[in-house]
Amino acid sequence: MNTEFTLTQKRALAVFTAIALLFGAYFLRGYFVLIVVAAVAAYLFTPLFNWFHKRLNTGLSAAATLLSAMAIVIVPVGLLVVLAVVQIARMVDNVADWVQTTDPSQLGDQVLRVVNDVAARVPFLHTTVTAETLRNAMISVAQTVGKGLLYFLQDAAGSIPGAIASAIIFLYVFVALLVNRQKMRTLIGQLNPLGEEVTDLYLKKMGSMVHGTVSGQFVIALCQGVAGAASIYVAGFHHGFFIFAILLTALSIIPLGSGIVTIPFGIGMILYGNIAGGAFVVIWHLLVVTNIDNVLRPILVPRDARLNSALMLLSVFAGIAMFGPWGIVIGPVLMIVIVTTIDVYLAVYKGVELEQDEEPNDKPEQPVWRRWLPRGKVNPPATAEPAAQ
Repeated sequence: MNTEFTLTQKRALAVFTAIALLFGAYFLRGYFVLIVVAAVAAYLFTPLFNWFHKRLNTGLSAAATLLSAMAIVIVPVGLLVVLAVVQIARMVDNVADWVQTTDPSQLGDQVLRVVNDVAARVPFLHTTVTAETLRNAMISVAQTVGKGLLYFLQDAAGSIPGAIASAIIFLYVFVALLVNRQKMRTLIGQLNPLGEEVTDLYLKKMGSMVHGTVSGQFVIALCQGVAGAASIYVAGFHHGFFIFAILLTALSIIPLGSGIVTIPFGIGMILYGNIAGGAFVVIWHLLVVTNIDNVLRPILVPRDARLNSALMLLSVFAGIAMFGPWGIVIGPVLMIVIVTTIDVYLAVYKGVELEQDEEPNDKPEQPVWRRWLPRGKVNPPATAEPAAQ
């Protein structure tokens, strides 16, 4: 454009641009989660797209990447969800039948007596726990949990027409972001008033968190969930292997840990006579499942994607409350944006150096002076000339 804008016109244009961006965000609010998930998928499959692009044109590369993504992610996840839904319906009935036909062992009778003795000493508590009460409670819990998980899966999938429409939109957005990723990166850097270097910092942190959450945390949680479900299956409870795998995987992602299910489940098996199986479930969790995280996390999760465990827990629960199941990924990404914003503020206004992601070496490193540090506040030390030999 050859038109010269006055200062007032430039300010008005900035206001109109901000209003347009805010209205665009409000206008697309119903598809926010879908756009974010498509962006995450495009980021994760960009290396595969680049590999195809070296051998094929852009259109064929995008098509090959899309087909590969469907084969790698959508088909296995869809089959797993279908199997889980089928097993939920069967497990609710099987657990009820199993509890009805199982008598407490001698150990279970002793535990009931202890519980009743303790309850008798509590003022204003007039109740007696019996085997029948325990059976009814287990049936109720199994049915409630099973139905709740079934509704959760149905809500996540949505109606068939809505799912088809969302899938079509997702495919278009995924391909568009995959092909035009460099243009989007340039546009974000140009729109960000903090500058392109800070934009690179944000994108790097967000990319590391996405990679760490999906490629790292999901793999760790999946290994822990499958290991926990396998221990329950080996211990003698053959109902609902897939739903246990999904439930324990979700608990490992959160990260409450699958132990809040497997340990009480193992204790329950002990109380109902399967002492060896219940002990195996508890010991397997303590010795094997908990150490899977210790072994795989340093390998799979980048250093700059490791939030404090409390922040990680809060971000996941807040993300689930705001965005549903996809909040498991979106919540930590938003939290890393918040943490990065605080780090940049401290670097600009307080002169606090941003934490470096590289491993320290043997030689002392010179401080890295960021361009966004205010001039005049902090000056790098002068480098002395080497002495003549």
